[in-house]
Amino acid sequence: MKTVSILVPESAVLQGVADPRYMFTAVNEFLKNAGKPPLFHVQLVGLTKEVKFNGGAFSIHPDLLLSEAKKSDLVIVPPLSGDLNTAIKLNKEFLPWIVEQYSRGAEVASLCLGAFLLASTGLLNGKKCSTHWLFANEFRNMFPEVELVDEKIITEEGHVYSSGGANSYWNLLLYLVEKYTNREMAILASKFFVIDMGRNDQSPFIIFQGQKDHEDEVVKNAQEYIENNFHNKISVDELSDKFSIVRRTFERRFKKSTHNTVVEYIQRVKIEAAKKSFESSRKTIYEVMYDVGYTDIKAFRDVFKRITGMPPVDYRNKYNKNAVVAA
Repeated sequence: MKTVSILVPESAVLQGVADPRYMFTAVNEFLKNAGKPPLFHVQLVGLTKEVKFNGGAFSIHPDLLLSEAKKSDLVIVPPLSGDLNTAIKLNKEFLPWIVEQYSRGAEVASLCLGAFLLASTGLLNGKKCSTHWLFANEFRNMFPEVELVDEKIITEEGHVYSSGGANSYWNLLLYLVEKYTNREMAILASKFFVIDMGRNDQSPFIIFQGQKDHEDEVVKNAQEYIENNFHNKISVDELSDKFSIVRRTFERRFKKSTHNTVVEYIQRVKIEAAKKSFESSRKTIYEVMYDVGYTDIKAFRDVFKRITGMPPVDYRNKYNKNAVVAA
């Protein structure tokens, strides 16, 4: 039997506790129906005997208190909610326990914003990690030692796993089911829960909002200039001249403040504008390309696909119900 310990943190997302429990107990039933013994011993582990959610509208009674949970094979860290600094402080007693379980051979998986609690243990330092794209800037600022790959739905490194935003944690749960059982069981689980297998990228869902939670006013002014003039061709030299900063210094300050190079930021602003146009207008690929300041269709398609994970025509057809078939 594999012991799966699902943490029940304060300020957690209720579904992030209930769904993994449902997944692993359902797989036990699938195994029994196939004439095989159940594989998972699933237990909910909390700091108190009752954890309330949604202002007390719901509550969970963990199977074990943290002091009673001895040895785990897999630890699941559910998503947190609300102010993340506060949530981490409320759940700080989990941190040494997670580290101890990991040191004793357990694998650890964070779901969505559970990455903030997992990263607080130090186990993610020097490793790749994903989380909800909307909180990517906050995560990078809080945990600069972790390599955030916010476009990914699943990461695995050194027996530590993470998932991207919101319901993408179902894909990580499927991944873990396949690892501990087999492909056939994972396919059965995907059909039972109606989950699309093989999704590994949350890029199409990311809404780029800029990174302005920094104190460099010159960089903020440059960001605003880019966002107000995305329909023009903008160069790094033009920006450094406009804001009277040596190019190398400007690039260094911009990267430090936004976690993007100047060129990357320009591209992301242009592609975000293109996405919005594809979602709401009937314009062709070429029209949108010109609107956001591109003149080379190949360059536009390449950048669009790199940032969103799909070609422009596929994005338009996916998100615009009135999309024209022809490009």
